[in-house]
Amino acid sequence: MTIKSTFVRNMLLGYDRQLVTARRLAKYRRSLRAAQAEDAVSIPREVKRRQLVERVAKEIVENLIIAGADNPVVHEIKAQLEKEFGEELYFEFPLTEQDLQIFRETPGGPQEIANHEKMHLLNRLWKITLDKVDETML
Repeated sequence: MTIKSTFVRNMLLGYDRQLVTARRLAKYRRSLRAAQAEDAVSIPREVKRRQLVERVAKEIVENLIIAGADNPVVHEIKAQLEKEFGEELYFEFPLTEQDLQIFRETPGGPQEIANHEKMHLLNRLWKITLDKVDETML
C-alpha cells in the first residue's frame, strides 16, 4: 500500500499548526499566571490589611470609646476629636434608647448635640479612628 506524499504533507502541516497553536496558548497561560501571581501577592495583602484596620476601628468606635476604656489609642482619638470640635465630648448609650447620644460640656452642664452635627462628628470620629489604627498597625 502506498500513501501519496500530498496526504503525508497535509497531515504534517496540520500537526505543525497544532504545535504552533499549543505553544502560543502555553505562552499566553504563562503570562496570565505571572500576572495573577503578582496580583495575588500585592492586592490581597493590602485588602486584608484594610479590612483588619476597619475591623479594629469599628471595635474601638463601637465599644471602647463609648465605654470610656483606659486605652492610650482611645485617649488620643478622643483628644484629637475634642481638639477639632473645641469642646469636651461624652458618648453614651442609654439603656432605654436605641441611638448613641453625644453630649458636649457647656457652662450650664452637658448638652446633647443636634442630629446634623452628630452625623458630622461621627463621620469625623470614624476617619480619625481609621487613620490612628492605620498608623499604629504594623
